Amino acid sequence: MNAVTDHAKSSRAGIQSENVLQRMWRQRADYLYVLPAIVVMLVVIAYPVYYTIELSFFKTPPGLQLRDKVFIGVDNYSAILSSEVFWRVTLNTVIWTLASTLIAFVLGFGAALALHRDFFGRGVLRAILIIPWVISAVAASYIWKWIYHSDFGIIGIVLVQLGIVDRPPNFIDSVGTVLPSLIVVNIWREFPFAMIMLMAGLQTVPDQLLRAAQVDGASAWQRFWHVTFPYLSGVSTVTILLLAVANFNSFIIPWIMTGGGPSNASHIWITHIYELAFGRQRWGVAAAYSVLLFIIVMTLGYFYVRALSGNERKENRA
Repeated sequence: MNAVTDHAKSSRAGIQSENVLQRMWRQRADYLYVLPAIVVMLVVIAYPVYYTIELSFFKTPPGLQLRDKVFIGVDNYSAILSSEVFWRVTLNTVIWTLASTLIAFVLGFGAALALHRDFFGRGVLRAILIIPWVISAVAASYIWKWIYHSDFGIIGIVLVQLGIVDRPPNFIDSVGTVLPSLIVVNIWREFPFAMIMLMAGLQTVPDQLLRAAQVDGASAWQRFWHVTFPYLSGVSTVTILLLAVANFNSFIIPWIMTGGGPSNASHIWITHIYELAFGRQRWGVAAAYSVLLFIIVMTLGYFYVRALSGNERKENRA
């Protein structure tokens, strides 16, 4: 009986594979249209990924050409995982990513709920709150670098004039305050994105359900928790994942404002990789770092695709 079942399963699998091949052959003309795009993707994406993985198994001493690299197996990965700098940079990256993502999401959620109400000047306020997101990250970094300046920064001057401190604090020149200061800048720039995403999600909440819940005596909190929030679960998941991926790969703000200093206190993975590759010319170690970063980002991307697929299934069932 088992042999018959296995034979039937293998037959069905063969038929399905044959059907797929036949369908691909019938649609062979369609693949010609996307062939140029596939070639471009192989050149600009697939080959660099392959070369980075290959380079991560080689030693590339500074001052030598890449063709003089020496195969060392997984020694680059072992050196990375046993390095104190790696774990410090990893901790900075985790703090940077989690704090920036969660706080930006919470602030964006609150702003979206506030701006969802109809009041005078709502359009103007929306436009003002979107400014941090549309402004150039480079320009924003230089503006905040001046704001944080220990001698001429506006925050320090105001604090001194109000008598709160005796002298302007060193926001980005101190090991203890540099990372929180950069996180503030990153949150300021990213929360409008969460606000826009969640405002779009709020448009999908049926007014009929909210009015029906209000007629049934549900409080504002109960209407939010039992009606509004379930409709925002999908867009909230997508927003958090997009913010997490963006923060994990965030380079401009920490690099322009501090360059990873002082004493590696503001280095995150992406800035550390850049310094290893282009500052110290340790291409092999930087490539190994990049492979680890690629694995983490691909993992987040997997959950992002799962979240999108779940939202599509919910919409189809609806």
